[in-house]
Amino acid sequence: MDNHYKPRIKTRKIPHWFSRKHNYSKPPSSNSKHISDESGDEYDEDLSFMSSEIDPCILTDELRIFVATWNVAGRSPVGSLAVDLDEWLNVKESADIYVLGFQEIVPLKAKTVIGGEDMTEATNWNLLIGQILNNKCACRWTTPMLEDPVNCENYNYFNNALGETSMTSVEDEEVVNRCGRYTLMASKKMVGVLISVWINTSLFEKYNISRVKVSAVACGIMGYLGNKGSVAVSMSIQGTSFCFVVAHLASGEKKGDEGRRNHQVSEIFKRTTFTRQFRDECTPQPLTILGHDQIFWFGDLNYRLYLENDLARELIKKQDWSSLQEFDQLRQELGDGGVFQGWREGNIKFAPTYKYSTFNSNRYSGTLPSRAGEKQRTPAWCDRILWYGKGVKQHSYFRSESKFSDHRPVSALFSTQIELIKSDVPNTVSFKHKEHERGKGEASSTLHSLMSKESEALPSNKKCPRTNKRL
Repeated sequence: MDNHYKPRIKTRKIPHWFSRKHNYSKPPSSNSKHISDESGDEYDEDLSFMSSEIDPCILTDELRIFVATWNVAGRSPVGSLAVDLDEWLNVKESADIYVLGFQEIVPLKAKTVIGGEDMTEATNWNLLIGQILNNKCACRWTTPMLEDPVNCENYNYFNNALGETSMTSVEDEEVVNRCGRYTLMASKKMVGVLISVWINTSLFEKYNISRVKVSAVACGIMGYLGNKGSVAVSMSIQGTSFCFVVAHLASGEKKGDEGRRNHQVSEIFKRTTFTRQFRDECTPQPLTILGHDQIFWFGDLNYRLYLENDLARELIKKQDWSSLQEFDQLRQELGDGGVFQGWREGNIKFAPTYKYSTFNSNRYSGTLPSRAGEKQRTPAWCDRILWYGKGVKQHSYFRSESKFSDHRPVSALFSTQIELIKSDVPNTVSFKHKEHERGKGEASSTLHSLMSKESEALPSNKKCPRTNKRL
């Protein structure tokens, strides 16, 4: 087996001041101290965050997760795109999990927005991704997953989990062993938004991977059409729950457009649900986005710059990214405790990713001398990757230079700590119940109110009807 995929198990001492029972009713005070554990994560030491109710140590393992987003402007994947994908996916530094989010895989016209879902483009993208990740090998094992993509059902993968999917024949297993280094774990399309999650097949031999579910939220035209919205995947690896959210938010650079984006973010938080099934009764699990241990939110978030076009282009010419970020709408949301209160983003050290003039061009739209019919747009970092939760460390944050679209793809490589917990029930994963203290009076932030909703949704004093154990 590849040395890269040997387990890296370590025991990590948990600081006495850290607990899962956090009070999210207010941000840390200005007097709080920043403390880093040995994995490099920073925590805010504040009285409102302290609790002694936690195990003295947790056995963990490390995974590498590659997260990427690309608005492909309604264009279909072509064979020549393989070179661009190879550079984008950075396959020379392979990860354990690849989570890819796309926007506008189909043109956002009335026919595609109102009509039924056509899986053709999603299938084409997934086939091309599978070939790149598996060294150009046209593995047939991708086909069954693509014909029956994961919807809102519950999928469990235990050890040699390939037998739990539609790939049950000996012939299919031989194909995986001979050719398939990565397998498609989950894929979901909503109009132009697509999420595609690929996992290294060696992980099935090491970990219990369970409760793979998806959820889609349409919040575009009239608040309910799928030209804008999100698709999300929920899954558990050992004792750690993951949520990956791909979003395409409202466009526009007029004053007030950022408010529409903020509203859509709130709607996605509220309306994204992962259905509990009967077989899940004895294993408490997250039902909403914020109930997960580690969350990644990425896509064409469409946040713009509070800056005149000419001034923005001048800073871009100087490559003064830090000055330019001071005018970034999303950075202000993160700093002001808005809809993404408590979330994190890596330092941006690359040029704005939108809007480029034409396909196969390095020229921003509206650059003088202007071209006939060309839209005047202030360049902006529309394509972003955020994360939330402990045990996540970002190693790189970069854009790729494919000229396939008027957006440049953006990627990030993370290492994450998963908790290794032995379950009392064979072939299941023990989810640690997440409880969050409710603040007195009305919650002061969207984040707190949504996390309170998650806490209330989970069972607390119920017993499983089959095992009579407390949930």
